[in-house]
Amino acid sequence: MPDSERPNQVLFGSDVFKPTGYLAYSATGKVQGKLVYGNYGRQEDLDVLQKKNVELKGSVMLLRTGKISFAEQVDNAATKGASAVLIYPDVEDYKYLANTALYGHVHLGSGDPYTPGFPSFNHTQFPPTQSSGLPKIPAQTITANMASTLLQNIGGPESDESFKGGLSSLTYRLGGIENVTVEVNNVLVNKEIHNVFGVIKGFTDPDRYVVLGAQRDAWGKGYAKATVGTSVLLELARAVKEMVEKDGFRPKRSLVFASWSAGEYGSVGATEWLEGYMSSIDRSVITYISLDGVVMGRGSFMASASPLLYSLLENTMKEVTTQTTTAQLRPMSMDDPSYPFLAFSGIPAVSFHFISPNAYTYYGTNLDSMDHLNYQTNHHTSEMTAVAAQFAGQMALRLIHDRLLNLDVSRYSSVVTSAVGRSGQLKEVNSIWLMGARGSFQRAADALNLAITNTDLNDKEACRILNDRMLRVEHTLLSPYVSPVETPFRHLLLGRGSHTLASITETTDMEQLHTQLALATSTLHGCANAMMGEIWDID
Repeated sequence: MPDSERPNQVLFGSDVFKPTGYLAYSATGKVQGKLVYGNYGRQEDLDVLQKKNVELKGSVMLLRTGKISFAEQVDNAATKGASAVLIYPDVEDYKYLANTALYGHVHLGSGDPYTPGFPSFNHTQFPPTQSSGLPKIPAQTITANMASTLLQNIGGPESDESFKGGLSSLTYRLGGIENVTVEVNNVLVNKEIHNVFGVIKGFTDPDRYVVLGAQRDAWGKGYAKATVGTSVLLELARAVKEMVEKDGFRPKRSLVFASWSAGEYGSVGATEWLEGYMSSIDRSVITYISLDGVVMGRGSFMASASPLLYSLLENTMKEVTTQTTTAQLRPMSMDDPSYPFLAFSGIPAVSFHFISPNAYTYYGTNLDSMDHLNYQTNHHTSEMTAVAAQFAGQMALRLIHDRLLNLDVSRYSSVVTSAVGRSGQLKEVNSIWLMGARGSFQRAADALNLAITNTDLNDKEACRILNDRMLRVEHTLLSPYVSPVETPFRHLLLGRGSHTLASITETTDMEQLHTQLALATSTLHGCANAMMGEIWDID
C-alpha cells in the first residue's frame, strides 16, 4: 500500500508529481535515469527503440497502458535493463479526465506472491520466500496530465507513427536525453481476506462440481468490475436454490458459488483456494465460470476459454441471446481471473464479456461507476446483466445436469496442431518428436469421440467413464517437470515458461532444446494416454 507519510513521487526538472494511483507489489526505492518513451512496452515496441539506438539500460521507461498487463510491461522493461517504469493512460486509448489515477498490480503471477505455489492460510508456517514474478524495479502509475509534461520535454529522436498517441499538442519523441527520478515508498501490509462459498450438492455425482465465481473487491467504485458480477452470482444462487426446493430440480453434479476476495491484487483469494485444496479439487472441478466484468457494454460478445469449452460457448450463444451482432473468441491473458484455474490448476475455465464497439476503459479507476456503465450500455445495464446471468446459468446447468459432459476434446486438436506446426523452424529430427506426439493426441481424441458416438447415453456407468476420460485432458496438459513455485502456470499450451510449446520454438541452445522437446513430447503423450482410458486400451 502507499505510505501516507512518504508519498510516491516523480521528479523531472523543476516539476514534482505526487500521483495518487499506485501499482501493488512494485519494488521500492529511489532511482534516477534517462527518460525513454516506449509506447505500450511490448517486446516489439522495445525492439524498435533498440533499432533506433535508444539506450534502455538504466533508463526510466514511460509507457502507455493497454495491450498487455501492467506486470508484463514492467517485466519487459526490466528484461531490457530499465531501472524504473512509469505508466499512464494516453488520451487516444482512454478518453476520460486527464487527471484520472490508475490502480493495479505488477506481480507477474497470481495469488499471494509471498507464498508462491502453496496457500497463505493462517495455519501454515513456511519460511520466508517470494514469487519469481515479483518485479525487481520500481513501477508507478501517473496521470495523462503528468505524462504530457514529461513528453513535452523528453527530447530525443521523433517516434515512429505507431508510437504516437492522442496528445496532439506535442510531438512524441523517444527520449534518452533528460533525467527523471522515480521514488516508490509503498509498504507491505498484512491483510486477512475471506472467500465466501455457497454449495448446491448434486444428487448423483456430488463429488463433481462446477464453480461460478466473482470477485467482490475493486479499485474505487468497481461497478462493472465487481458489483455486476457479484449481483449475478447471488441471483443465480437464489434462482437455482428455488429450482431445487420448489420445482423439484435434481442436478446430477454440484454447483459451487464462490465470492473471491483480493481479486484486484492478482486473483489472490481464488488462487489461494486452488493452492490450498489442489489435492481435493484438481480432478473434481468440471469447469470454472468467471462472472467478473460480464457486462461492459452492449452489441458485441467476447470470450476466453479452454478449447474444451468452445462448443458449449457457441451453443449457449445460439440459445440464450439475440443481444449481440458480433462474437469473438480470444486467447486467455494472464490477468484474466480464469487464468489460474486453467493454467495453474488444469481446470477448464471460461470468462465472457458483453461489450460495446467502444471499449469500456474505466477498469482500475474511480470512474468505474453505475452512470458510466449505463452510458456504455445505452441505459440497458439491467437488461444486459440479466442476459449475462442467463448465459452463465445456462452453461452451468448444462454441465451439472446433462449425463455426458459438454467438453469437446476435438476442439483441442487444432490448438495442438497449430502449436506443433510452429515448431517447423526446428531441425527435422526435433520436429518429428513433436509430430509423433501430435499424432498420438489426435488418435486419442478421435478414439474418445468414437466412443462417445457408440455409447448408449442411458448407460450411467458408461457415461461416467467417458466423463472421466474428458476430465483428464486439461489436467494432464500441466507439465509435471516444472515446479509450481518457480513456474506456476504449467500448462503446456496455454501457460508461461520454458516448458511451453511456444517457448520451445524460440530456444537457440540445442542441448536445452533437446531436453525441452523430450519433456514436452512426454507431457503430450501422457495426455493422449489419459484420454484413451484404461491401460489396456493404450497403444
